[in-house]
Amino acid sequence: MPRAHRRLPQSSPRCRRAPEPHEVCGLAARKAMAVATTTAFLAALGGVLWLAVRRLVGRGVPRLHGGAEPGLMRGKTVLITGANSGLGRATAAELLRLGARVIMGCRDRARAEEAAGQLRRELGGPEEEDAAGAGQLVVKELDLASLRSVRAFCRELLQEEPRLDVLINNAGVFQCPYMKTEDGFEMQFGVNHLGHFLLTNLLLGLLKSSAPSRIVVVSSKLYKYGDINFEDLNSEASYNKSFCYSRSKLANILFTRELARRLEGTNVTVNVLHPGIVRTNLGRHIHIPLLAKPLFNLVSWAFFKTPLEGAQTSIYLASSPEVEGVSGKYFGDCKEEELLPKAMDESVARKLWDISEVMVGILK
Repeated sequence: MPRAHRRLPQSSPRCRRAPEPHEVCGLAARKAMAVATTTAFLAALGGVLWLAVRRLVGRGVPRLHGGAEPGLMRGKTVLITGANSGLGRATAAELLRLGARVIMGCRDRARAEEAAGQLRRELGGPEEEDAAGAGQLVVKELDLASLRSVRAFCRELLQEEPRLDVLINNAGVFQCPYMKTEDGFEMQFGVNHLGHFLLTNLLLGLLKSSAPSRIVVVSSKLYKYGDINFEDLNSEASYNKSFCYSRSKLANILFTRELARRLEGTNVTVNVLHPGIVRTNLGRHIHIPLLAKPLFNLVSWAFFKTPLEGAQTSIYLASSPEVEGVSGKYFGDCKEEELLPKAMDESVARKLWDISEVMVGILK
């Protein structure tokens, strides 16, 4: 009898269909792409980790002049807007350590009181000046998105405070969806520029009577991408949240330079700064995909400044003897920096001032 014919198993090479050439190429391309993506990711991750280690080991938190005299600001009153978190909180903490009486002007009073309590515990003392020479901390409600709130805040401050040595315009809104303030202004322009414009003007008399005194304005390097469109300051014809933020920061610089011109001879100085890229909650309106958040958090930890590092220029301009009498300048990392021509246009600065006076109701 003939031998039974054996069936080859399914996995036998003799039963496989030979892949077509295009299939081989596609498979190879996918493998190559996967390898390249993985390699790039690991390289980027390795680079971030390496830089993070260098930052952690080789770079401490910079302190003003390596640690300013504890009593440098004793007897001085400082108002900081948006002082309950981020740059404002870090600025408040350092100026308190230097002995200043710090007024926190914040929109959310409950959050401000919570932050103030934390600061008092960190400094080791209650309301009054403690043994280490830290200053007093006061909380007041101030909503820069409401001209009514700004006026009420200033009335109360002028009644209660005999002097004001430093005003730090720190609070800000960053790249929010289109919305309007209580008075109908585009939110970023309304808070970042107009709210602070009114606040500063209403407190100028007290600042002048307290001279020598200082005004510090927090802007951003992103001013470079902004433009002042007098035909659409309220962004009703078109709205781009990034452009409008840059516009408001350009307005901060133009306001500072025009104010410096108007304050000549008064012994009140005003300077503007950019803090750099700082890890704060200012970017809460920025959407980051869920899968990208771990990498973003790692990158921000490695490359972004801490709030204390970002606050150093504000602290420097508010307290350092080195900038006594300096006015109308732009600073970064405690050094004067150059501005683009559009931020030094005197005619635009004057026109913006005149229009801002009408918008906030100083002139009618």
